[in-house]
Amino acid sequence: MKLLHTSDWHIGRTFHGADLLAEQEAVLSHLAELVAAESVDVVLVSGDIYDRAVPSAEAVRVATTALGRIRQAGAKLVMTPGNHDSAPRLGAFAEFAAAGGLHLRATIDGLAEPVLLPDEHGEVALYGIPYLEPEPARHALGVPEARGHTGVLTEAMRRIREDLAGRPSGTRAVVLAHAFVTGGEPTESERTIAVGGVEQVPGSVFDGVDYVALGHLHGPQTLAEHLRYSGSPLAYSFSETRQRKSVWLVELGADGLAEVRRHELPVPRHLAMLRGELAELLSDPEHDGLTEHFLSFTVTDRVRPIDAMRKLRERFPYAVHMDWQPEGGHDGAALKYAEAVRGRSDVEITRSFLEDCRGSAPSESEERLVLAALGAAGREREV
Repeated sequence: MKLLHTSDWHIGRTFHGADLLAEQEAVLSHLAELVAAESVDVVLVSGDIYDRAVPSAEAVRVATTALGRIRQAGAKLVMTPGNHDSAPRLGAFAEFAAAGGLHLRATIDGLAEPVLLPDEHGEVALYGIPYLEPEPARHALGVPEARGHTGVLTEAMRRIREDLAGRPSGTRAVVLAHAFVTGGEPTESERTIAVGGVEQVPGSVFDGVDYVALGHLHGPQTLAEHLRYSGSPLAYSFSETRQRKSVWLVELGADGLAEVRRHELPVPRHLAMLRGELAELLSDPEHDGLTEHFLSFTVTDRVRPIDAMRKLRERFPYAVHMDWQPEGGHDGAALKYAEAVRGRSDVEITRSFLEDCRGSAPSESEERLVLAALGAAGREREV
């Protein structure tokens, strides 16, 4: 049996305010092409299908189109919700969807009820663990003494192993889970799941099965031969600029895990980060090839440029982020407020504030405005 492991689609997410639905639809369409080219039997989606619990109509359209294309390409699907999804919404009509080849595992009660699919070597049991919020999950699982993510996932895996032990000898097992496993490398785009305790769980929690398809962390990574993150299909922060987004192609043989191959995904729109003075960024011909990239700029002018982002977007339509870090400026050492204002007049404090914010002292006309404003504020206090 050949499996395709993916996760963290986050359909509906924006990138620094820029809509990503077109890019998401493009890369998910490639998954359907890959299913057909590789004769994939089952696609595993390990959580965070949507970016929010109540997705927009357009996000739902992109998701249903992608799932339909994958199904038409010949693969069945097994999906579980992540911490961004609403498990009840994602799992709605699960029994009806299963008849069409879409198997939704979205309930705690059903996490030890596998999807059973046959191949020439027998049956494969595919278990889906929905994202488990520790506090409600420990009560729903009947283990009120459990603590944190480790506690509830330990109980979930105990139930799965118990079910697997009652199945015919040689039944191979795959688990989908959405969690932060120790040793994984996070990026800036994951939402923390450390609510009321430590978020990380040891990989040993998942021992005893042939393959664990992990979701949550957005970089593709291997924690053990059978324990992997596929990562997100698109970059969702500039911290992911150098990542090569991919999926895992997993093959199960008669005795369990036979082979895992990495398949890199196409990049609908690349990311890049540029640094320099505004005039250089706007004129340097070396940047001509970046006009279709999502771009983050660090502008280094000594004086903060006026309308810098607007000017950058005139040349780079997909400029989405800008920082100002003046070269040769102050070292950024923080002063307590009392130290910063001690022995200084209101005019001096205001002048210093303006200089720190934009890198230049106020002009004569601005000084007059400051004096007028401080004078008016003083008269208001007297009244």
